[in-house]
Amino acid sequence: MPSIDAIHYATNQPMRLTLEDGGIRQISSLPIASPDLPFVAPGLIDLQINGHAGHDLNASPLHGQTLSDLTRSLYPQGVTTFFPTIITNADDAIANNLRAVAAACDREPAVRAAVAGIHLEGPFISPEDGPRGAHSRDHVRPPDWDAFQRWQDASGNRIRILTLSPEWPASPDFIHRCTASGVTVSIGHTAATPDQIRAAVHAGARLSTHLGNGAHLSLPRHPNYIWEQLAQDELWTCVIADGFHLPDQVLKVILKVKGDHTLLVSDAVALAGLPPGPYTTPVGGRVVLTPQGKLHLAENPNLLAGSAQLLPHAINHLTSRGLASFSQAWEMASTRPATLLGLPQSTGLAEHAPADLVLFHRRDNGPIEIQQSYKSGQLAYERPSAS
Repeated sequence: MPSIDAIHYATNQPMRLTLEDGGIRQISSLPIASPDLPFVAPGLIDLQINGHAGHDLNASPLHGQTLSDLTRSLYPQGVTTFFPTIITNADDAIANNLRAVAAACDREPAVRAAVAGIHLEGPFISPEDGPRGAHSRDHVRPPDWDAFQRWQDASGNRIRILTLSPEWPASPDFIHRCTASGVTVSIGHTAATPDQIRAAVHAGARLSTHLGNGAHLSLPRHPNYIWEQLAQDELWTCVIADGFHLPDQVLKVILKVKGDHTLLVSDAVALAGLPPGPYTTPVGGRVVLTPQGKLHLAENPNLLAGSAQLLPHAINHLTSRGLASFSQAWEMASTRPATLLGLPQSTGLAEHAPADLVLFHRRDNGPIEIQQSYKSGQLAYERPSAS
């Protein structure tokens, strides 16, 4: 049986993981740690990814090969499980993209293993400027159960997360029906009142989508929809911790309030992973990707045009800023989202857990240098040798 010698990402203890049938069969301690041993941690799980390395999940038409290529592009980033995110669009375009994702999962076992579900972000969101973000106003609409069922059928029943705004009058009943069908409802792109937020939570909403983003530039001091989501103990909270979407003070407050119910997402777009420079995109038009990883509108550097960083960057940001310990930050992007969604990866590095693993070096508490990624016990990525 294959085995891996490495240092536990949280305890710093040397260990040997014996793999069998896609899982961790046994974990044993090692008496001495070799100086070149890598760290080992659970594979990263991204609940919201729109694209990466030029692969755009919201292109029209979406080809199944896009998802295959995207899956392979994420392994070098330590992402072993993800939720392809389809955003607001015309009804047929949403259905066609969902079918393309489903077809790729049906066709390729490797894709099927990596895709734990689909995140449908919209179109039941706020029509207001600010909360709507970059979503097309033309296709924003109230919650519609029949339309959602058609999309769920097109996806092969793979929609697991739905982002909506509960400001629509029929939202509570719709949220209840989604929750009863096994879909996790997330509040996002919203201009809802505090009462509407509370009604959504009572109906079963359990998550906030990139809290603090997709919002008005100015809000009432109190009450407002951000305070209310923070105050709802039943809500888990996703944040984009790339250093651009939220200031450190806001991240610190969210982490203090939400604690173990804070999750990291990338919300990465197709330009993530591409070289810095100017680009033209279907949604944002002329944009610029800076060497620091900020993606902004060409005409206004203060306006973001999406996220261009993956989860390791967010982990580094939280750790380097002293906002979280390394193990806490890693778990925000691995075992915690698995716990929320009821995935088997929630047990992390434990015997009988899935062997979704990331091996990496991190010298002097610096950036993460991923060496290998394993999916279901199989080597999915290995860093090229320097020689």
